[in-house]
Amino acid sequence: MADKVEGVVEPLRRLPRSTSARPASQEGALDRASLPAANGGLSSGRPASRGHVKSLQVIEQQRLKSSVHQELIARLDLDRLDVLQDTPGGRQQLLTAILQVIGEQSIPLSAGERESLAREVLDEVLGLGPLEPLLQDDTISDILVNTYSQVYVERKGVLELTSISFKDNHHLLRIIDKIVSAVDRRIDESSPMVDARLKDGSRINAIIPPLAVDGPALSIRRFGSTPLGAEDLLRNKAMSPQMLQMLRGAVQGRLNIVISGGTGSGKTTLLNVLSGFISPKERIITIEDSAELQLNQRHVVRLECRPPNVEGTGAVRQRELVINALRMRPDRIVLGEVRGAEALDMLQAMNTGHDGSITTIHANTPRDAIARLETMSMMGDVRLPEKAIRAQIASAIHLIIQVARLSDGTRRVTHVSELTGNYAEVISMQDLFVFDRQGLRPDGRVKGLFHGTGIVPRFSESLKGAGIVIPATSPEETMEV
Repeated sequence: MADKVEGVVEPLRRLPRSTSARPASQEGALDRASLPAANGGLSSGRPASRGHVKSLQVIEQQRLKSSVHQELIARLDLDRLDVLQDTPGGRQQLLTAILQVIGEQSIPLSAGERESLAREVLDEVLGLGPLEPLLQDDTISDILVNTYSQVYVERKGVLELTSISFKDNHHLLRIIDKIVSAVDRRIDESSPMVDARLKDGSRINAIIPPLAVDGPALSIRRFGSTPLGAEDLLRNKAMSPQMLQMLRGAVQGRLNIVISGGTGSGKTTLLNVLSGFISPKERIITIEDSAELQLNQRHVVRLECRPPNVEGTGAVRQRELVINALRMRPDRIVLGEVRGAEALDMLQAMNTGHDGSITTIHANTPRDAIARLETMSMMGDVRLPEKAIRAQIASAIHLIIQVARLSDGTRRVTHVSELTGNYAEVISMQDLFVFDRQGLRPDGRVKGLFHGTGIVPRFSESLKGAGIVIPATSPEETMEV
């Protein structure tokens, strides 16, 4: 392995030592006598508290990691660093070089501590530093960084505080800059907010001072390398089999569908599942503010918005992409999330032959989703009366699927509602399936019941004519969770 390292790392040279060598008996621990007094916590006559010594150990470890990192960068052939990252065995090659640098420090560390420190430095060089272990954990769905000292994660819908931290806010800011620069975006005082994504499709939002008062904040919404499928939703009891059969028929029958829900309720996951029911013979165009959909069909064209450049020009919004998509001969248009004036263009596309379109919207109930669509349709420069906009909505949209994240962290489809028309300037709708909450179990999990309403959908005849059979919405067919 040593000959592989050669050519990547220059001839080794010893770092200046900031601490004297310690006896082997102290290996793996810091010498308390060498730790400085801080905030009145340590003095020559008082024993140090465990918490204070642990804090100083973390500081010393961060200092050592920074020192090794700087020395490694000084020795690396930076032109070959990107090649190393993508070369089989490249990470191991670099890890060997890092261990070699650590070995020169003459600082008493056990073999396990050396290996741990080496991997942390490797994550700094090739990855996202302290976040790398979290990104490798498939059980984590969200990573929330509140300044350098506080990192939360979400597992199974429940937030928990981790022991991970950054060296300081500058360290966190450097990691954020590394993320956004990889997708040709920028973040600085003149543009202190940014949306971006990682290579695995995870969605990133970062905000820095002066808007973030206490320091940079970073939010990472993760998506698994293998997207959840229909069977996964049934296994997790996110919906009943009758619901799934209805939604499969609705997608195959080219009904226009809106998925409504709050943040983190599973809208994008459900959108991915429903898009899987689209025929592979159809041409699909996806439009997103930040690309995160994972469609498995081959004939897919993915479009993504572009933020403004340094001069504040050159931005391409979702509305422009929707208009352009209409000229690309789409069979289906999948809009990641409707959030502005593009709502009107989407409704017009649904009403002019581009049926079978799917989108998501932030709303708490199906009725709220309609109200938000009305509001967003009036945000553009086309001034239409409310009556005309309601007529467009009632004619364009067939189904609204409401999803929610419950108090125990589980996600459920709570309503499958059909729009039936526009009467007396009010859009009428009827529930086909609902999820009734029935309290909490002793372990804190939400108890509820999926069931149909017994209403026959108005679109059932058109689907039957296309050879698609949908289940009856019988209230007697229930599923308890």
